[in-house]
Amino acid sequence: MHPILVLFGKDMLMFWKDRAALVITFLVPIMLIFLFGYVFGLNRKDSGPSGIPLAVVNLSPEPAALDLVDALKAEKTFRIITTKKMDDGKERPLTEADVRAALKNNEYRFALILPEDLLPDDSFGVRMKFLIDPRNEIETQTVTGMLQKNIFSKVPQLLGQSLQKGAKRFLGEAKFENFNRRMADTMADSFGGDREKIYQDISKGSFGFDNLSKTRSKPADPTLRRLDSDISPTKTMQGAKEDNPDSEDDLFSNIVNIEKEQVSGKQVKNPMASRLVGGYAVMFLLFAVTGSVISLFEDKRTGIFQRLLASPVSRAHVLWSKFLSCMAIGLIQLTVMFVFGHLLYDLDLPQHVFPLLVVSLCVAAACSSIGMLIVSIAPTQAAAHGLTTLVVLSMSSIGGAWFPVSFMPEFIQKISRLTIVYWSMEGFTSVLWAGQGVMEILPILGILLGISAGFMAIAVWRFNSGRMFD
Repeated sequence: MHPILVLFGKDMLMFWKDRAALVITFLVPIMLIFLFGYVFGLNRKDSGPSGIPLAVVNLSPEPAALDLVDALKAEKTFRIITTKKMDDGKERPLTEADVRAALKNNEYRFALILPEDLLPDDSFGVRMKFLIDPRNEIETQTVTGMLQKNIFSKVPQLLGQSLQKGAKRFLGEAKFENFNRRMADTMADSFGGDREKIYQDISKGSFGFDNLSKTRSKPADPTLRRLDSDISPTKTMQGAKEDNPDSEDDLFSNIVNIEKEQVSGKQVKNPMASRLVGGYAVMFLLFAVTGSVISLFEDKRTGIFQRLLASPVSRAHVLWSKFLSCMAIGLIQLTVMFVFGHLLYDLDLPQHVFPLLVVSLCVAAACSSIGMLIVSIAPTQAAAHGLTTLVVLSMSSIGGAWFPVSFMPEFIQKISRLTIVYWSMEGFTSVLWAGQGVMEILPILGILLGISAGFMAIAVWRFNSGRMFD
C-alpha cells in the first residue's frame, strides 16, 4: 500500500479516537448553528423579538384606550405589565411614579402612559407619553417601531372619539345626539345596515377608519410621526416647505402628541459603547482566563505538580494560586479594554472608577471560576479547549454580548440569566449607563460572587478526587 494512504489512514484513525477533536469539529459548530437559528427564528413561523416587558399605565376612560392596551397584549413582541404587586400579595394598577421607579431600577426599560386627558377637552387630538431606558439601541428601535405600529392602528378610532368630544362640546348634548342620529339614518338609508349599530359606532368615534387601518401595513395618515424621530415624516417624504416649514409639524403635534422621555442614561456621551465594550470585554476575558487555566495540563505534563507537591504545598494551594493569578490577569485585561473604550469612544470612566472596579473584580472571579471548572472536568488539554470554545461562544451569544437577549425565544431568555456574560453586562451597564453605585448593584455582585463560589467548590472537589495531580 502506498505510504500516503497508510499515513492518511493513521491520521483518520487518530482523529476518530480523539474525543476532543470530535467535539471541536462537530459538536461546537452544531450547537452554535442551533443557537443562532433560534435567535434569528429559522425554525419559527413568527421570527423576531418576543416577551419584551412594556409597562402600560392607562389613566384614560376612553374605550379606544382599552382597545389599544388589548392590541399591545396581543402583540407577541411585548409582555404587557399593567399592575404592581403589593406586600400583601394583592395587585393594583400601575401609576406613573411606579414605572419611573421601576425604569430606574432596571425592572423593565419601556413604559407607555395613556394620561387622563388622552383626548383633551380643550383641543382636538391625542396625547401620550413614552418613557424609555435605552440601554440597548437595537432593542429600543425595535420596541419603538412595534409600539408605533400598534398606536397607529388605533389612532383613527382615537381621533374619531376626539372629534366626537369636540362636537359634543360645541353643539351641546341634545344637538350632538340628534346630529349622530341623523348621520346614522343617512348612512343606513344610503348604504344599508343596522341603524342602531351605526349610531353606536359613530358615538364611539368609529367612522370606518379603524377597519381600513387593519388592511393597511402603513398608517393611512402620512403625517403620523415616528416615535424615535423629532421630525415629521411628511417633511422627510415631501421635502421641507419653504413657505412655512413648521406648519405641518405644529399641526401634527396638536393632533398626535407623543411625548418621549429618557429616564436614565441622559448623561452618557456614547450610549452604544457602554454596552458594546462591556460585552466583548467579557467574551475575550473568558477566552483569556480559561486559556490560562488550561496551562495546568502543561504543568502536569512537565512534572511541575510533582515537584510542587513534594514541598509544603497542597493541592488547594496550587488551585487557589491559579485562581488568583487568573483574577489578576482578568482585572488587567478589563482595565485595558475600558481605558481604550474611554480613549476611542469617550466612555465616562472617571466618574465610575470605584463601582466599575468592584464589578470588574467580581466578573474576573466568575470567569476564573468557570475556567477552573472546565479544567476539573476535562480529561485532556484538547478536550478542555473544545469545551472552552463551546461554553464561551454559547454564553456570549445567549448572554447578550452579540445582540439583545429579547431577540431570542422566551425559554432561551430564561437560560441567558444563568450565564456569567448576562450578569457581567448587567453590572457594567448599571454602572456606565445608569450611573449606579456599589450599594445599588449589590444583587448583581452577589449573583456573580455566588456563581464564582459554586463553580470553585465543584472544581476543588473534582481536583481533590480526580487524577489531575497524579
